Amino acid sequence: MRIEGQRESENIEDRRGMGPARLGGKGGLGIGTIVLALAISYFTGTNPLTILNLLTGVQGVTETFTPSTPSESGTVGAPGDQLGKFASVVLADTETTWRMLLGPRYEDPRMVLFSGAVQSACGTTSSAVGPFYCPNDHRVYLDLAFFDEMAHRLGAAGDFAQAYVIAHEVGHHVQNLLGVAEKVHRLQRQVSEVEGNALSVRMELQADCYAGVWGHHAKRERNLIEPGDFEEGLRAAAAIGDDRLQKMSRGQVQPESWTHGSSEQRMTWLKRGLESGDPSVCNTFDTKQL
Repeated sequence: MRIEGQRESENIEDRRGMGPARLGGKGGLGIGTIVLALAISYFTGTNPLTILNLLTGVQGVTETFTPSTPSESGTVGAPGDQLGKFASVVLADTETTWRMLLGPRYEDPRMVLFSGAVQSACGTTSSAVGPFYCPNDHRVYLDLAFFDEMAHRLGAAGDFAQAYVIAHEVGHHVQNLLGVAEKVHRLQRQVSEVEGNALSVRMELQADCYAGVWGHHAKRERNLIEPGDFEEGLRAAAAIGDDRLQKMSRGQVQPESWTHGSSEQRMTWLKRGLESGDPSVCNTFDTKQL
């Protein structure tokens, strides 16, 4: 990506190094805890991230958010380190895109950079759950170490792969502003777990498509995209598909437990946004075939 000289967002809050007490009490989240979580997951079919949260005493983000008051605030403004600056530029460019597409309906989110664990208006959350968006405080939460996990454990390297992750979480912010998130969470409380998971998949795939919409405009209007960037994003989408992650964690696939969609589905909807640049093509709720 061509990010040199691009605008950096001021909607950044840097809490790295000042998060809640380390996970697990004294020693943090060790490899032994992770292995134990994966073992329990294999035999019980439970999401390994759920088990990690139980083992470490950290509450993950769930579909029904419990408001709480953040216990800390960090330095506001563009970070000084290279990766922090990159995240700031990507966030700024999503601001430009969605301000143009939504007009006065769009309110910029804030991005919180953290390490290990973080307190949000949705509760205390571990880095183990990955990047997330909290609708209660309109913030995207990101531990930049996740990008190393993507590159080394999942094989999803590259700056556009990283940008896709940020744009996906901003996509959840768009859903929140448009009322989609509230409708989905309300429906989930009225249906079975399997049906609720299916709704989650549709919401996540829409956020993938919205990430693609941003990528389209970043290329066409600001020339941020270099050859091979979109391919990086599509590889990242494939790498974090539920089917692939389930195969990695317990050797089998259970589609009824998916919450984000298969690798093929995630690639399909990201590509749809990349090719069109039109948010109206991202309606995953009115199509039978995902």
